[in-house]
Amino acid sequence: MPSCLLFLFLFLIFIPGFLSSTAFNLTTLTFSQSYSPLFSDFNIKTSADDKAVSLLLNRLSGSGIISSDYYNYGFFSASIKMPSKYTAGIVVAFYTSNVDTFEKNHDELDIEFLGNVQGHAWRFQTNVYGNGSVSRGREERYRLWFDPSKVFHRYSILWTPLNIIFYVDEIPIRQVGRHAGMRGDYPSKPMSVYATIWDASSWATNGGKRKVDYRHEPFIAEFRDLVLQGCVVDPIDQLPSSNCTAEIAALTALDYSTITANRRKSMQWFRRKYMYYSYCYDNVRYPVPPPECVDVPLEREMLSNGGRRADGKVNGRRGKGGERRSKVPKHQSAR
Repeated sequence: MPSCLLFLFLFLIFIPGFLSSTAFNLTTLTFSQSYSPLFSDFNIKTSADDKAVSLLLNRLSGSGIISSDYYNYGFFSASIKMPSKYTAGIVVAFYTSNVDTFEKNHDELDIEFLGNVQGHAWRFQTNVYGNGSVSRGREERYRLWFDPSKVFHRYSILWTPLNIIFYVDEIPIRQVGRHAGMRGDYPSKPMSVYATIWDASSWATNGGKRKVDYRHEPFIAEFRDLVLQGCVVDPIDQLPSSNCTAEIAALTALDYSTITANRRKSMQWFRRKYMYYSYCYDNVRYPVPPPECVDVPLEREMLSNGGRRADGKVNGRRGKGGERRSKVPKHQSAR
């Protein structure tokens, strides 16, 4: 069998349902239509056609952008290519937040990529915060089945009144359904969308043992195919959803607002193979699982070591599990 056909055969076997997942039908925006600089605009480079933006980290600073509007629920997405070569200590983040408006009780939905040592699989984490519940973080941590510094891949956050879904390309990797027991922990206030790159040497790689090596600067994260889809609101409006009924109905009716049978197979494949920590099975931190957690026996068995993989494998080698989230604001300079 020719090598290309063998690869396709293996691809079909080991990624169930992937090719049958319907591609997202998305309307992309230019940078000027969707974002503006958040900090260190001297480290932000837009393409000539304004359809892509590069965020740089160097000795002077990291950099970040913020959506031009606040959204009351939505679908937020970008195709991203990570920095290449040695990226220990670096965090690239794509997330939603309203911390600038609700400092004491902010909401947040995170996708954070944790820098890696060259030759090791990239790791990333997702997190959900609601109403300032930073002491009740809902982290999950994973590896990737590809090198995200080689080509662009799409990363997406779906946020509706009913559920939250994180996607990598068209594969849902995590779903958080709204549960009455969560109360204010379910994000419900208008949020902006952010993208940042910054120095997290104190924690991001091997618990801070591997630092950013500025001999390899600049570190560049590239973003394109920008999607911001939702109801634009005033963040201090006391009833922001009152004017969003039609937009929210349209959002929840979208194909990717629910997980189809094929996508659920793909999600199960991803989680069994690449998830190495979930708060839902961390019985040390949460003796009683948080109310939104759905017990999956295979996941519980796999993550029986305090929410971490029982075999201790991270990046193909034995380890102690995931990293702690830095308390340093994402928008601070590298030094």
